[in-house]
Amino acid sequence: MRSFHLGRSTVTRVGYGAMQLAGPDVFGPPGNRDEALAVLRTVVQAGVNHIDTAEYYGPTIVNELIREALYPYPDNLVIVSKVGARRDNSGAVLAYDAPDELRHGIEDNLRTLQIDQLAAVNLRLMDSADPDTKFDAQLAAMIKARDDGLIAGIGLSNVRLAHLQRALAVTEVVCVQNSFSLVDRSSTPVLWECVRRGIAFVPYVPLGWPRQGRGVIFGNPTVIRLAHEYGATPAQIALAWLAGLSENVLLIPGTASLQHLRENVAVERIELDDDAMGQLDAAFS
Repeated sequence: MRSFHLGRSTVTRVGYGAMQLAGPDVFGPPGNRDEALAVLRTVVQAGVNHIDTAEYYGPTIVNELIREALYPYPDNLVIVSKVGARRDNSGAVLAYDAPDELRHGIEDNLRTLQIDQLAAVNLRLMDSADPDTKFDAQLAAMIKARDDGLIAGIGLSNVRLAHLQRALAVTEVVCVQNSFSLVDRSSTPVLWECVRRGIAFVPYVPLGWPRQGRGVIFGNPTVIRLAHEYGATPAQIALAWLAGLSENVLLIPGTASLQHLRENVAVERIELDDDAMGQLDAAFS
């Protein structure tokens, strides 16, 4: 499988996002626990070595599933998490992003996953305000966690170009995880800065949000026609477009279905030519 670096690690460009293993709205246990465990084991069996997770998925449940399915972990498995949020008892997503809370979030991930160090942890911003002293203090907490050996690399999530540039002025950033898809290209400046600097760019919701962009992508005539021409599904075409943007784009499509997992992994074999990439760009411009 094609690969790219994520900090000190080399990961397959098609990875796996574990968020959907939790219950509805990423809260509570999975509807089918056995299939959730089977999906995780199939991920590794398929040669995928990059899993994205978070302690607040569930909460805790997704990390516990990963541990149950895969521990002791394969030597080349790269687990990336994120901090900056938490879930309350009703499932609401709340900020948990003070420096000490970020540290606790990292430690919670390590304890639940039963590992000594995470390959990378993304600092997820809960709003898009300009970088300020709060952001500086958050970065300092992440740098301290890396220097203490809890994480191997610092990532950023849900950031604008100004955040990335501010962070790079004081530390190395190994990955950026932003919303990006055919229907949401608002992070294009961040993507191209990552390309220029050789930083892994990891698009989340790569098929658009289920109740909004996903239907727009899957029902688009250009996507449907190219899917027929390439012998692929519309979802595979949308993911292949992302992979075709640059070698530093790492896919983490999520699913709780074995069938969809196999389809996602098969995107590795789909390479859109320049004409197809241009047609998709034009169709969603």
